[in-house]
Amino acid sequence: LFSSRFNWSELTPLGLWGRTLGLQTENSQFLLEGMPFRIFGGSMHYFRVPREYWEDRMLKMRACGLNTLTTYVPWNLHEKERGKFDFSKNLDLRAFLSLAAKNGLWVILRPGPYICSEWDLGGLPSWLLQDPEMQLRTTYKGFTEAVDAYFDRLMRVVVPLQASTYKKGGPIIAVQVENEYGSYAKDPNYMTYVKMALLSRGIVELLMTSDNKNGLSFGLVEGALATVNFQKLEPGLLKYLDTVQKDQPKMVMEYWTGWFDNWGGPHYVFDADEMVNTVASILKTGASINLYMFHGGTNFGFMNGALEADEYKSDVTSYDYDAVLTEAGDYTSKFFKLRQLFSMVIGQPLPLPPMIESKASYGAILLHQYISLWDVLPALLQPIKSELPVNMENLQLNDSVGQPYGYVLYETVIFGGGHLHTRDHVRDRAQVFVNTMYVGELDYNTVELSIPEGQGFRQLRLLVENRGRVNYGLALNEQRKGLIGDVFLNKTPLRNFKIYSLEMKPAFMKSLQHVSGWSTVPDYFVGPAFFRGRLWIEQQPQDTFLKLQASAGFFLIKGWEKGVVFVNGQNLGRYWKIGPQETLYLPGPWLRRGGNEIVIFEERTAGRIIQSVDIPYLGRTQYVD
Repeated sequence: LFSSRFNWSELTPLGLWGRTLGLQTENSQFLLEGMPFRIFGGSMHYFRVPREYWEDRMLKMRACGLNTLTTYVPWNLHEKERGKFDFSKNLDLRAFLSLAAKNGLWVILRPGPYICSEWDLGGLPSWLLQDPEMQLRTTYKGFTEAVDAYFDRLMRVVVPLQASTYKKGGPIIAVQVENEYGSYAKDPNYMTYVKMALLSRGIVELLMTSDNKNGLSFGLVEGALATVNFQKLEPGLLKYLDTVQKDQPKMVMEYWTGWFDNWGGPHYVFDADEMVNTVASILKTGASINLYMFHGGTNFGFMNGALEADEYKSDVTSYDYDAVLTEAGDYTSKFFKLRQLFSMVIGQPLPLPPMIESKASYGAILLHQYISLWDVLPALLQPIKSELPVNMENLQLNDSVGQPYGYVLYETVIFGGGHLHTRDHVRDRAQVFVNTMYVGELDYNTVELSIPEGQGFRQLRLLVENRGRVNYGLALNEQRKGLIGDVFLNKTPLRNFKIYSLEMKPAFMKSLQHVSGWSTVPDYFVGPAFFRGRLWIEQQPQDTFLKLQASAGFFLIKGWEKGVVFVNGQNLGRYWKIGPQETLYLPGPWLRRGGNEIVIFEERTAGRIIQSVDIPYLGRTQYVD
């Protein structure tokens, strides 16, 4: 390793003023302003990390020996409603990129439009699916027109922050064209379209593509440097890059430092020594590298993605990823092993690691009041009336862009009982009620139920949860949620629905505080219902973790089953007793001195308390093969 030392300490965004060349390739190496350069990068996503902690994570990158930050850009957060753009607060991309420059980090920007990232629909907005003919990630007119409008707005933020055009230290040295398109490859003209969409709007920095080995040759586009993604360094893998592009620097765009988790599975971990040894092997070849992830963060709200291979599996709320930093930004053994490795390669002292943030254990929190969903409906929600079931994306809501996330309640009237069959039209999971009586659940595996007989007309209710859209693979066009077709009772399709949107946006949660009908929680209660309590904090708030499967001494206090947690109006994400994740990360900046309101939407069996603890528990572990 000593023979390949590379001291980049003077090659920083603020250290190279008035530059004009940016990042270039010459034979098998990168040049930055004409000087040899190697990318030692780490991925961190601004939309998964509270803004107050951005700089802390960047300083930890520098202390680890990294010189470059990579980030995706999530279209579905920046344009939640068609034509309405948001680059404020935690989505302030300009502030994030400028902060990277201030802290001596270059940036590889990965603007998509598709980003994968274990993020709902790979970052594509769900309103695209209103078009029944939509062909995502192709040159289909309905898709490219939407991308063009988005890029028009996004590039106004990005273009001035490029390294070779911004005279005061712009950090962007490279821009990625789409993402892992070789694994999709439905349209041979699409990558050229995305490349030209970037160039025509003023992108002048080095272009890159990013694919795994199997997709590498199918994801190329002329004029962009091909990079590769992997976790295990197979013999000849980096040399394989030479077969698709001659005499170019080698770059591992995603070296997977860990892995993500699905509900019902284990918490995956990747051995630290194996990881560092592989990174060392990559560096010995002279290649550049980006650690995916350096810091994973959290899928706050309803933004997690899902897999659909043999079966549908949704991702958990935590995006800890067993990365170099934990979900809450703390150091791991991977950090110190990598810091030692990079310091040897650089041959210069690294900045001291910042102090870690203390975590708080605020103890037991009593959820003392509840209100049934059935009591909330008439008070806060106006139903949409429709003869046929309507999927979430096509509900006439949010200025006609539909409902992107959350739950939908479908309500109709039946006479008698019988055999209920979904024909696999439930996306993704439905609780079934007759009036307010729970009957059972429907999902991908359970497509029929028996509805008990009864006298007179009764309400049949299906509370359908969108558990997260698939973010990878060939099924992106089929990610509509809710009821996507007819549901049958005794072979007759149900008709005449009242449809209630339960997106649980901030305005709804605020209105919920003032609705009448909140009652003291009884000893036993079955949801769906909202529960609320208060966390009182005397001192400066600190990060904590909310544990919904609580224990006290030798006794297990009845825990919660499945739902969502809100703190001071912030959606922390989903919990589910099937695991693996048992704690939800609650950032200190989202708390305040004094009273903090906690609201839980519980689908089924509620507990009475939750625990605030200072150590996360992400579940039973299993090593990545």
